[in-house]
Formats: sequence, structure tokens, C-alpha cells
Amino acid sequence: MTNAILLTLAVFVVTLGLAWPIGAYMARVYGGESFWASHFLGGLERGIYWAAGVSPKQDMSWKRYALLWLLFNLVGGLFLYFLLYFQNFFPLNPQGFPSPGAGLSFNTAASFITNTNWQAYSGETTMSYLSQVLGIGIQYFFSAASGMVLAVALTRGFSRTESHGIGNLWVDLTRSVLYILLPLAILLGLFLVSQGAIQNFSAYLQVHLIDPFVQGGKLITQQTLAMGPAGSQTAIEALGNNGGGFFNANCGQPFQSPTGMTNFVLNVAELLLPFALLFYFGRAIASRKLGWALVAVVLLLLVPLAVFSEQQDLAGNPVFTQLGVTQAHTAALAGGGNMEGVEDRIGVASSALFGASATGTSTGASSSSYDSFMPLSGGVNLFLMQLGEVAPGGVGSGVASLVGFFIIAVFIGSLMVGRTPEFLGKKLEAYEMKMAALAILIMPILILVGTALAVSLPGGRDAILNPGPHGFSEILYALTSPANNNGSSFGGLNADTVFYNILTGIVVLMNRYLTYFPLLAIAGSLAAKRRMAAGVGTLNPTTPLFVVFSTGVILLVGALNFIPALALGPVAEALSLPALHFHP
Repeated sequence: MTNAILLTLAVFVVTLGLAWPIGAYMARVYGGESFWASHFLGGLERGIYWAAGVSPKQDMSWKRYALLWLLFNLVGGLFLYFLLYFQNFFPLNPQGFPSPGAGLSFNTAASFITNTNWQAYSGETTMSYLSQVLGIGIQYFFSAASGMVLAVALTRGFSRTESHGIGNLWVDLTRSVLYILLPLAILLGLFLVSQGAIQNFSAYLQVHLIDPFVQGGKLITQQTLAMGPAGSQTAIEALGNNGGGFFNANCGQPFQSPTGMTNFVLNVAELLLPFALLFYFGRAIASRKLGWALVAVVLLLLVPLAVFSEQQDLAGNPVFTQLGVTQAHTAALAGGGNMEGVEDRIGVASSALFGASATGTSTGASSSSYDSFMPLSGGVNLFLMQLGEVAPGGVGSGVASLVGFFIIAVFIGSLMVGRTPEFLGKKLEAYEMKMAALAILIMPILILVGTALAVSLPGGRDAILNPGPHGFSEILYALTSPANNNGSSFGGLNADTVFYNILTGIVVLMNRYLTYFPLLAIAGSLAAKRRMAAGVGTLNPTTPLFVVFSTGVILLVGALNFIPALALGPVAEALSLPALHFHP
């Protein structure tokens, strides 16, 4: 367990060490400053505006910003849908994969334009190279940029005074991709390929087995090895908090993440931009202390839950312990703990930490089978998503959601001391509170109503693999993940059905747009207000007390919404085991 704690410490120290300067870099990029990056890429940026017929100086109201944001995603979704549906007519399909069909094409398009990247299919047996690169690969960048502009727009709501605009959507999208996502993805992609991740457009290979075996009365002497541009796809998958795996096994596939080192780097990569955007927020509103306060809230939520998840799986399965099966980490037995669904080259602790990071953000990637986690470890993954994209959430959307919770906390705290709610010099009135409450409540309504429908209808129940509490957890996870832009899953559920393709597709779209339109409305409302001088009764959101108070508000909302459902799933399953191991 000591090594697991050191691993966790290393991941977060490296992440914060990189996120701090990247946050400062973002402040200069989105602020339109003239510096080395703009000197290098400014000509290309201006060329993009000229080719698109866009005026970069046009300031947009929040309504125009939101409408164009919606239309941009809609056009991308329609393009992706038709590309997938007709992929059998297009080139770069050496395996001759047929059309995924209308239901799966709709579900996939809805998922990938919203940065959810929920997959009801196996990539290497379903999607052509053209679909992966031109369709899904482009949305990896665009959907991540669509999330980042939410944070930028909300930040301007606090930093501007008596302004009717919150920026230019096209400028924010272009700078997100050109200055941030693309350079980082190129660097990470080159690193992954250097470590052994594959990058090609070859037909799949047939290789001879060293040790043939008999299956179904037939001698199996060959194996098919899937090929493709996995390195480049994996880089932006992690950096953009996308998570849709090029292979069905995702980062557990050695062609996608070959070593323990690549697993470590990908773990850092999926945390990097959400933390960097927290630092960006602090710099852009001229309150670096608030940036650190936001980071502190995230660490208070994520780190203890991640360590607890690691401990649960390192303790092993009590059923095996009862049967006398050794689960200790020894020189003769490299893997220790619950090794079901875990790669030896990665290990239990790294897999559990990766899972907590992927569900704390909206990445949804995996380096192991989440369905094989111990019940309470799987419950940690569920709960991190159910907190509502705040630990730290996805690129951009996480900052927006966290600031929404801070607004709620300021409102509650101000009422407790009898003061008018003020946050960062802006008076919080009924409109802002209604919008913040709406943004926070939509997600749990979608999850709980969707889960109720799934367990009540044959189409929902027939798709589960396991009976009892674990089967319920599979359904609960299948609604929680799409409703939080996550995309990970408990593998036992057959999600490629008409019922789940339609249900999860609708949940994905409703969560993304119904949740974040209210936050853009808050940005517009705050930008139009005058800045107020802090008074004696103004709450200071950067104090340790307020950090703890805000963390409590987030936990309370999450607990009140989902503890009953978690009790029916992961908690009930854990209590059904012969013994609970809280110490390795």
C-alpha cells in the first residue's frame, strides 16, 4: 500500500508541476497576448479566420455564443453520423467493415460530439480507419475544444465589467485546438509511438501462435492482430478527456499503451488540462489564490477516493482468500491483489488510480476492466462521476461545473451570515442562483430517471450480464457515464441494443446542452454587472474554511442524490462478500 500511495503522490505532483505553467500559457493564449506562440502560429490562425470568413474582433452575447456552440456541435454530429453510417462506401477500410447501422451511428455521433465518447462497440471490429481518423479523431479535438470554451466564457463573465459580450466562439475554438490541443497531442503521440504504440494504416495481420490450442474441437494456430493509427488517437483521447479507445481493451491493449511508463504518462495526461484550466481561471480573474482553492477542493475529493479504490483492489478478493488462493505481491507472483481484468505490466494500484483519474475527469479511458474491480472500487468510479464533473471534471466543463458549485456555496454561506451573496466582486442574484441550481440538478435527474426506466423495462434488464446488485451497478453505470460526459462502462452490459443506443444517446445530448447553457447564461449575466468592492461581510472563497465548506456542499449534493442507488449496487455487493478487507 505504501508503493500505491507513492505512485498516487507522483502522479499528482507531476500533474500539478506541468499544469501550473500550462495554465499561465492558456491565460496568454485566450487573452490574445502577443508572445512567442502567437508569433509562431499567428499567421496560421489569421489564415483560418480568413478562410472561414470569420471576424475575430466580433464580440458575442452569451445567447449568440451558445447558439453557435450548439450549431457547431450539430454540424459535426451530422457529419460524423453520415460518415459512420456509410463507411462501407468509403476508402481506408482494408477489413471491409460494414455500416454500424442507424442506432449505433446515432449513439456514437451523439457521444463523440459531446466529449462523452461512450462506446457501444469494439473499435477494431467495427470502425474503418477513415471513420476512426476523419470522423472520431477530428471530434476528439473539436469536442475537447467545445468544453474548453465553456471555461473561457465563464471566466470572462467574472473578469469583465458592464460588458454585453463574453468573447468570440470561433476565436476560442481555434485557439484551443491550434495553440493547446494540437501541440500537446503531437508531443504525446510521438512519445507513445517511441514506446511501442502502433501507428499505421495496414491491413490486419495474421500471425502464427507459438503455442497452438484447441477450441471447440478445432486446432487454433493463428491469431489476428488489429492494426491502425493507435498512437495519435490515444494521445488526444487522453489529453482531451475523450476516452473512446481505438481498441476495445483501450489502454489495456499493448499496441495502445505498451508499458507501465506509458500508463503513468497517460494518467498524467488525462488530469493535465483540467488542472491547468483551474490555474488559468485563477490567473484570468487576477486571483491566483482562487485557482489554488479550486485545486484544493479537487484534491480533497479525488485523492482520498483514489487511494481508497487502490486499497480495495490491493486487498484482493475475499472469496479467493477464503479458498486459500494467494493474492499477495511476492517475487514469485508479480501481481498482487485483485488481478482479474488487470494487465501484469500495469498492476492493480496503477489500474485503480487510472480508473479514479478517468472517472474523476470525463476521460472514461481504462487500462483494466472496471467491471472486474472490487465492488467498492467500482463504487468509487461511480461516485466520482456522480459528483458532477468537479473532481476535476472534463476539459473546460469541469471548471464550469466547479465554479457553479462555488456559486451555490457562496449563496448558502452568505445566507448563513446574513449577507448579500457576492462572488469575485459580482453580486449573485436570483437569476444566477436559478441557473446554477438548474445546471447542477439536470445530471442527477437524467441518471436516476434513466436508471429507473432501464430496470423497469425488458429492454434494459435483458442486456445485463450479472444478476443481483452487480447487474444493477451495470445499469447505474451505463446511465451515470453518459450523463457525465465520461464514456467508461462496466463491460458486462450489452450496450449495443436499440434500447441503450437510444436511451444513452438522448442522455448524452440532454446533459451536455441542458447543463451548460445555464452556465453560459450566468457568464452573460455576470459580464454585464458592475464590479463591487469587497465589504466586511464578503465571503473570501480562497480561505481554507471556505475550501472545506465548498467540498462539503459538493459531497452533500452527491450523497443526497446517489447514496440510495449506490447502496443498492456496489455497497450491497460488497456486503454480500464473505469478508470486507479495509487493510491490505
